[in-house]
Amino acid sequence: MNSIEPVKILFVCMGNICRSPSAEGVFRKLVEDQQLTSAVEIDSAGTHAYHVGESPDRRAQATAKTRNIDLSSLRGRQFIAADFNEFDYILAMDESNLRHMSDQDPGDGKAQLSLFLNFATKHEETEVPDPYYGGNQGFERVFTMIQDASEGLLDHVRKKHNL
Repeated sequence: MNSIEPVKILFVCMGNICRSPSAEGVFRKLVEDQQLTSAVEIDSAGTHAYHVGESPDRRAQATAKTRNIDLSSLRGRQFIAADFNEFDYILAMDESNLRHMSDQDPGDGKAQLSLFLNFATKHEETEVPDPYYGGNQGFERVFTMIQDASEGLLDHVRKKHNL
């Protein structure tokens, strides 16, 4: 058994049914493809309790499925202040959610809190837009942004944690 603590990553959006579970699914597939599942733990949450216990949005699931990613087992949960001590990285999809979490930061946690798109290499945007009120093309755009940031994040984690 591996005695090294896994790197723990939490993706956060507002409701935890579109962007953050999509990021969890995309990043999980990258980690699995690189055979790092024992070294990296992944979760997602929402800053608000709108969809606790619910499956990801059907459009997010459909878009994920076209990329061979299954989100069907994921369930929404709310971000809590204790997550600052549980996770190494807490990645917000936008400035609003970043501020919301910063306001809850007890200051003694181990988590590095930042915007997820800080790890993107092909996108200039700083925020992953919420596709909830748009059409299917919004989900495609979001998945492309998430893929880019996920690749950059995994590269960062591999280098920083010698994986």
